[in-house]
Amino acid sequence: MGAYKQFLASDIIVEPFEVNKSFYFTGDTELEASNVSINRFIGTNITGTFYPAYDPTTGYDNSQYERLIYNSIKELYYSNYLSSSYGDAVNTGSILPGSQPDGDVLTGTPQSDGRYYSYPQSSLTFAKYFPTESNATIGVISIPSRLYGNKISPKSFYFEADGDILYDDGEGNIILSSSAEIVGNILYHQGLITITYDITAGGYGSGLYGSAIYGGSSVLSNFINSNNVTCSFSSSLIIFETQYKATARANEFNFSQNPSLTSGSTQITSSQGTFFTPGQYINDFATGSDFAPYVTSVGLYDDNYNLLAIGKLSSPLQTSPLIDTTILINLDR
Repeated sequence: MGAYKQFLASDIIVEPFEVNKSFYFTGDTELEASNVSINRFIGTNITGTFYPAYDPTTGYDNSQYERLIYNSIKELYYSNYLSSSYGDAVNTGSILPGSQPDGDVLTGTPQSDGRYYSYPQSSLTFAKYFPTESNATIGVISIPSRLYGNKISPKSFYFEADGDILYDDGEGNIILSSSAEIVGNILYHQGLITITYDITAGGYGSGLYGSAIYGGSSVLSNFINSNNVTCSFSSSLIIFETQYKATARANEFNFSQNPSLTSGSTQITSSQGTFFTPGQYINDFATGSDFAPYVTSVGLYDDNYNLLAIGKLSSPLQTSPLIDTTILINLDR
């Protein structure tokens, strides 16, 4: 049997907290599996008229146009860095009330190169490189939100392709392990990794830090097209814990509705269990001042008294007629 009590707003506390989960995939088959779908794209700076029937596409299970990949990444994440490697400061107009006899005056130029929000991943200022020459290519690794949750945990991304290794530095930069150079960026909250600094086979790669000579295949092409790949990262998800504070005051619930406490009750045993039919009088031991019932479970109900959740105590808890009894119920969602 049970007794009901309405929760007050002060009895309910909702707190967010962060949980993490690690993922590890090896081989392009695992990356492209239907329950994973980590896609890799090539973006190309293609000039001229856009013809959907003839424009090159990229991607595995999710095909996209190469020029649209390039233009989207450029617009969203690198627009402020095209004329300045460290980004252009936003130049806005300001109102100076009463500075002129004829009224308020707008000072400053409202237009500037830094008029875009480029999703910075850190409060630190880093240079970003983005190729703008004709037919320039970039690489994009896209991780679906169902895997990364709210964000990819900083310093957790690792991607290997045929011996070449990429990792993130925790500040939004992608590092090529063999040279320790920045070759792109990671957008932790968008699940995107960009490779904008390509190192060609046996030639020069011009980017943030001048030139370097490397042998082997193009780094960008290798990471985007290789079948021999390994990818690992840790996801971060904010979940909410709701704590309900069920308090029985000293003068509350000092009785039991269990029919076995009444005299004249009849015990009935069946295939469904043992229960008692109510009697007419409460037994003497249940009427004394020392009597206090035990709590074995707490149920949460909606306004229509539908049971939503139930919590079982590890052992029966006796209520006190002298002090309040409080039970905390935690639910995660």
